This record gives sequence, structure tokens and C-alpha cells, in this order.
Amino acid sequence: MSNYKIPESLYYNKDHEWVKIDGLKAIVGISDVAQDLLTDIVFAELPEIGKELKQFGTACVVESVKSVSDVYSPLSGKVSEVNKELESAPEIINSDPYEKGWIFKLEGVDEKELKNLMTAEEYKKFIEKEGH
Repeated sequence: MSNYKIPESLYYNKDHEWVKIDGLKAIVGISDVAQDLLTDIVFAELPEIGKELKQFGTACVVESVKSVSDVYSPLSGKVSEVNKELESAPEIINSDPYEKGWIFKLEGVDEKELKNLMTAEEYKKFIEKEGH
């Protein structure tokens, strides 16, 4: 496994998105593994505020020099905020995927859905198994 940053406080899905729970809100982005696989991100199509997302449903799209990839929502909820900074500087996702590079926030999340996600430890094992 490469030297990927995988913060312990987050939850992850098999498509390499992360989520941080903040009360009844959740902050979502793509993992260090995902940004590395995508290479240089050149565009982020952010979800609409107010859009209802289902767990593991498509939320938005990021485009890199290599490919266009869907970003899936780790939890169900309503998009309450998007990271407007990514419209003019999508490369922030590459340089700081867990802090400044967050993509959107959800409200009205159900913490029971966390059981369908991986802890940092489980995610580390998952990416090792995938050969990253």
C-alpha cells in the first residue's frame, strides 16, 4: 500500500468517497486514494443545493486529465452546501482531499446508514486487497 492518508475519524465506501459526521450533517469528499487514481482533477460538477441523494447514489462528477468519474454519496440526505471554491480551483481535491477539498455537505442524514460504510481500518484493508 502506498502512503495514502486515511483519517481515522472518517467513514469510507468502496468507491473511495469519505464522509465526516457533524451532528445531523455530513461532509463528503473523495479519498486520497481516489484523487491519486484520478490524477490531476480539472473540473468538478457540483450537485445542486436541495438535491435529495440516496446512499451510494450518484451525487456529482469530477473530471481529471485521465477520466470522468461519478462521485457517489456515502449517505442519504439533502445537499445543503457545496464547496464553491472547487468551481475555479478543482485541483484543491488533489492537494487537500480531506479538508479544503470537500465536495458537498448533506443534512438530514441517518447515522444508521454508517453501518454500510467502512471504518478507516476496514478501508485500509480494502485498498490493500485492491492493490493500491
